[in-house]
Order: sequence, then C-alpha cells, then structure tokens
Amino acid sequence: MKRLILVLALVLASALPAHATFSIVGIDPVTGDLGIAVASRYFAVGAVVPWADAGVGAVATQAGVNVGYGPRALELLRQGLTAQQVMDTLFAEDTFPGKDGRQLAIVDAKGNIAVFTGDAAQQWRGHTKGKTWSAQGNILVGQHVVEAMGRAFEATNDELAEKLYAALKAGDDAGGDSRGRQSASILVVRKAGGRNTNNDRYVFVNVDDHLDPLGELRRLMNLQMTINHGGALNRAMSASDFAKALASAEKLVSYSPLDPAVHLRTGFIAYLAGHRDRATAAFSRAKQLTLPAQFKTLWDGQSSRTPAFARVLEDKAFVATILPAQ
Repeated sequence: MKRLILVLALVLASALPAHATFSIVGIDPVTGDLGIAVASRYFAVGAVVPWADAGVGAVATQAGVNVGYGPRALELLRQGLTAQQVMDTLFAEDTFPGKDGRQLAIVDAKGNIAVFTGDAAQQWRGHTKGKTWSAQGNILVGQHVVEAMGRAFEATNDELAEKLYAALKAGDDAGGDSRGRQSASILVVRKAGGRNTNNDRYVFVNVDDHLDPLGELRRLMNLQMTINHGGALNRAMSASDFAKALASAEKLVSYSPLDPAVHLRTGFIAYLAGHRDRATAAFSRAKQLTLPAQFKTLWDGQSSRTPAFARVLEDKAFVATILPAQ
C-alpha cells in the first residue's frame, strides 16, 4: 500500500507544470533600471523565466510557459508597442498548446505594466501589481505570497536590484512555491551598467540548484553589488565627485560590514565630501575591527595610495582625533 501511494505521488508530481514559480518585474522610474527576480522549485529557473533589455522592458514568462514570449516581447517593445499591446500580440500569435495556462508579466521602459494569469494555471495562481511593479505566481501556498512581495518592494528604499531581492525574499518567507525551493535568479539591466564593455546586464545572478536558493542568491548578489559599486566609486573619485563616491562607499560598507579597509576608505571619502561626522564614525568602526597597529598600517596604506586622501592628512587637528598618538 505504501508503495502504491508513493507511485501515485510521483505520478501526480510529474503531471505538474514545469514552471511553477513566483516572480516580480519592476522599473525604477528615476534611473530607468528594469528587472525581474524569480524563484521556483524548478532547476535553473533563470534560464527560462527572466528576459530584459535596457531601455526596452522586462518580461517574466512562466506557468504553462512559452519561452518564446521572452525574446518576442522584447522585439515588439523595441518596435514601440506598449506592454499591453505586446501581450495582446503574443497571445494572438501563440499557436502552441496550453495557452490558457500561461502566466506573463511585462513592464516597458515607460513604466506601463501588463500581467496575465491563465485560468488553467494551477492553484494557487494569481498576481498583484503596483505603479512600478507586478508580482505573480502559480502553485503557491496562497495569495499572501504575492501580496507580501508587493509590500516588500514598496517598503524597500533602495535601488531596483535590492527592491526586487527584498520582494523575492518576502515571497519565500511567506511560503513561496508550495512544492519547496530549488532555484532563483535576478536580472537587472541598465545602459552600459554591466561589467566590461558593451554590457547592459547590471545584475544577472543565478542559483540553479540549492537547498537555500534565496540565501545563496543573497551571497552572490553581495559579490556582484560590490563589483558594481566599487567601479562606480572609482569613476566618481577620478572625477572628484566625492558625494557620489561616498554614496557608493557606504553601499560597499553594507555589503562588507566586517572589512575594516572598507570602513577606513569610507572615512576618507566622507571627509572629502564634507561630512566629518560620517568620517569620524567610519574611522571609529574601522578601529573597532582592527588592532591599533593594524589600523595604523591600513591608514598609512590608503592615505599614501590615493592622492586625494592627502587632503585629510593636512587637517592636523582632525587627524589627531583619529590618531591621537600622532
């Protein structure tokens, strides 16, 4: 009897649509960033669901998925169609079986949002949307999953990549995919925002198979965001834009909170940006994370390697508050 029950369970599981998932698409109306975050009890969900093109739009295609919706939607958006017009065209062109079980969300570069959940998608299925985002899912534990995602997106005062991650984490914390966890992905596009030359993928991180895909996605995102803001900081310093450099430096602190060198660099930049209180706080935190001799070594190294930091050394009274023995 137990064997029969096990066989029936396996048969039922194999009958489930391959792309049960929860996702969120969004846009930052200030920067123009576009992106998608997605998680699922499905191998390598990032290879199927998220599609985006900088200055064009972002698409999540799932449930009874037609993968061709992704590239075709971006092609139509480039032609000037709105998100809803693209969706209408996709369904009109779709000749593959299972169209009534599709789930699709599109946000275009002007902030228009279109979302559809087919009646044949398995329960719980549905979506909710706000002014700059849409959250959707199928085979979820309940409607509260997408509602939690929307609240987290709205409540996160940060750049789009972090808002998308916060939404995905909230959905996972609310129960997410009723079958469990396996993979997750986040894709954010920005003109010339990616690594190296001619790359618009500001963030593209995939966790294909993991017991804790959201935790691993967070770890990998920290690495990617460190690279992003490290590059932004260097560019700002080269332009002597210390306010912008400080914004990136403080972001780097959030991704490497236990690295004294990161705090120390932030202190120098905060001083140059005219924020002595923030400089003092950053230097104090760096001292807390090191032994006195180590702090002095870091101080000497950074102040000598970065010409702009020499201006801090000229303020003898301020330096005395940081290095009272000098």
